[in-house]
Amino acid sequence: MAKRKDKNRHSFWKRLHFKYRLSILNENTLEEVWKLRVSMFHGIMLYVTSFFILMVLASVIIITTPIRNYLPGYLDSEIREQAIRAAIQVDSLERQQSYQLAYLDNIKDIFAGKVQPDSENKVDTVTISETDKSLQSTDREKKYRSEYEEAEKYNLSTISTSDATPTEGVTFFRPVKGIIAGKFNLPSRNYGVQIVTAGESVVATLEGSVVFAGYADNGYMLQLQHKNGFISVYKGVSMVLKKTGDKVRTGEAIGMVGSGKDSSEKKTLQFELWYKGNPINPELYISF
Repeated sequence: MAKRKDKNRHSFWKRLHFKYRLSILNENTLEEVWKLRVSMFHGIMLYVTSFFILMVLASVIIITTPIRNYLPGYLDSEIREQAIRAAIQVDSLERQQSYQLAYLDNIKDIFAGKVQPDSENKVDTVTISETDKSLQSTDREKKYRSEYEEAEKYNLSTISTSDATPTEGVTFFRPVKGIIAGKFNLPSRNYGVQIVTAGESVVATLEGSVVFAGYADNGYMLQLQHKNGFISVYKGVSMVLKKTGDKVRTGEAIGMVGSGKDSSEKKTLQFELWYKGNPINPELYISF
């Protein structure tokens, strides 16, 4: 029985490698024009190789051409990426459109005579230079200060053990016109003042740079870095007029509270003033 199996296996292998001759003859002279000697094994290898080459070529064509979009599952990730990119662009366009509509509404009201010059809530473009001579100390004030410091130099009662806030030469500007609805309260974690206003421009309280301009919980938020370690924070802004990295001057408009159709609606601006990482009461330095 085992010999018969070995014989059958040997016979199958022999038939697999048995070579056949394929000849092409001239019909008139019966001369052999072309011949080919192949076996079943060669035919199988040729078929497998051809199939593999066709698979590789088909894969390359599908990957490098738009045909790949018809594959199930492939188009989902590409469409998702395009949808996210389109949503970001639409958000930017909607924001720009709101600015344009607010501008056009104001222009229409001006031409229609609905807005009086005294009640016009226009963007405040007045800036105050901290190097203005009218804001600097006079010679008389400097002389009095030097005499006072000399007289009190050895008075221990006047020596402060805490770091004083360097407000010398700094002129704070009111961030927005309105009514204070919330006071600074450190124990309750209220690090600023809440100012109720409507349709007013938000201005920089000091000269500095915009370090953040983006959306927060209840509206847009701006953060300005000033000299001497001061940072001012403006929360609840309806329209941002500056972007991160912009340089601003004292009193320059950086945003709006209430604009367009909701210009008459009361809004609350959260204004915070920080010094070297610690919140300070803005009412101690700014006259609201």
